[in-house]
Amino acid sequence: MSTTSFTIFILAHMWLLMATTSIAQFVIDTSGEPVEDDEEYFIRPAITGNGGGATYVTGNAPCPLNVGLGNSEVAHGLPVVFIPFAPHHDGDEVRLNRDLRVIFEASSSCAQSTEWRLGEKDATSGRRLIITGRDDSTVGSYGNFFRIVQTQTVGVYNIQWCPTEVCSTCNFECGTVGVIRENGKILLALDGGALPIVFQKE
Repeated sequence: MSTTSFTIFILAHMWLLMATTSIAQFVIDTSGEPVEDDEEYFIRPAITGNGGGATYVTGNAPCPLNVGLGNSEVAHGLPVVFIPFAPHHDGDEVRLNRDLRVIFEASSSCAQSTEWRLGEKDATSGRRLIITGRDDSTVGSYGNFFRIVQTQTVGVYNIQWCPTEVCSTCNFECGTVGVIRENGKILLALDGGALPIVFQKE
C-alpha cells in the first residue's frame, strides 16, 4: 500500500470512528432516530410484563402526583419532553449521561409543575420516589435533574438521578429509576432494580 493510500485509509478510519462515537453519544428512539429535545416521546418499559408507559399516579395525598407506569401494557402513558441543563449549540439531539429535566406535556389536577422530581422515601419500601413538581430545596434544588444512560442493549436505556453536571462538587446519593408495586399501582423510585426503558416518538 502506497503512503498516499495508507494516509487515506487512516483518515477514513478515523472519520468512521469519530462518526460512530458521535452517534453513540445520542439517545435513540424506537425508530432508530436520535431523540430530540424539542419533540415529545413516550417512556415505555423495554421488557413486557412491567406495565405501560410513564404517567401520573395518585399517591397517598392528592398532590404532588407520583410518576409511575400505567397498569395496562397497551397504555402509551403521557408524552414527555427533555430540557438539557446545558443546551447544545450543534443540534437538538439528547445526549447520554448529561443532566436534563423530564417534563410531562400534559395537564394535571395539581397546580404545580409537571416536571419529574426526586421525592421523599416511600414509607413502605424505604425507596426514594419520583414525583412531579419543582424542587423545593429538599435535595439542594437539584431534584429535577435526571440523566439517560445506555444499557448493554442498543436503544434500551436507564434513567438515573445523579446531577453531577449541575453540581460537580456535590456528593450525591445517586440512584437508578426502577419500579415499586404497591396497592395495585406501579410507582417509579430509586434504590432498587433498574427499569430498562425505550423512547417512542408520539
